[in-house]
Amino acid sequence: MDKAQRKKEERLKKEELARKRRKQSRIWVWTTVVAAVAVIVLAIVFRPEPEDLNFDYDTLPTIGQADAPVKLVEFGDFKCTTCKFFNDEIYPKLKADFIDTGKISLSFMNFTIISPQTDSRTAALAAQAVYHQSNEEFWNFYHAVYENQGAESATWATSDFLVKLAQDKSLKLDFDKLKKDIDGATYQSEVDKHNKIARDNNFSGTPTLILNGRKLSDAQALTYDNLKAEIEKALKASPETPAASSASASASAS
Repeated sequence: MDKAQRKKEERLKKEELARKRRKQSRIWVWTTVVAAVAVIVLAIVFRPEPEDLNFDYDTLPTIGQADAPVKLVEFGDFKCTTCKFFNDEIYPKLKADFIDTGKISLSFMNFTIISPQTDSRTAALAAQAVYHQSNEEFWNFYHAVYENQGAESATWATSDFLVKLAQDKSLKLDFDKLKKDIDGATYQSEVDKHNKIARDNNFSGTPTLILNGRKLSDAQALTYDNLKAEIEKALKASPETPAASSASASASAS
């Protein structure tokens, strides 16, 4: 075999070896991709359901019967414009259809994400301070703040503003104590606890609604017909739904 022939054969062998290596490489890549997709699919299919959240409802501002079969918790920020929408547009229907009829209770927790060092924090401290004086007046204060909500870009929820708002609404409170509790951050630990729950559970915004321990999506929470459907499903799954006549006096607070 002459030299040229040997070089040709060596070249062909190298080309064949390179071709086999490319083929093996493609097989390895596709095998890896398929395996990765399979792992992802299995992780999705067999991932554990998120655990329901448990709350000590007796320590939260709550409207409605204490023994209501369905319990709704709102994580809100008094500076949040979408929370104002919830207050203005969804809450009245929720109250008429479900709270006043004794079917659900609504509790509130703070998630101070808009301006955690200023307005959101101050309003949360004020709300907790009002609650510790009167659960009923908390809900009147809750509505008053949203009705008088300032611009998100402005600083408006000062202790002076919030105390005057409570006075203007003739809330049955000790206003000197309210001012002292806000300025002294008496209930900061409670606000911190609320925020920690929200962060630990990866809440992305406000309002976030929790129905019988289960987080609702924005689509479920912020469209009333969808929220109503979720509540009705929860009621069907409850052992007993009380009659409208059994609604407690606390449910009649506005």
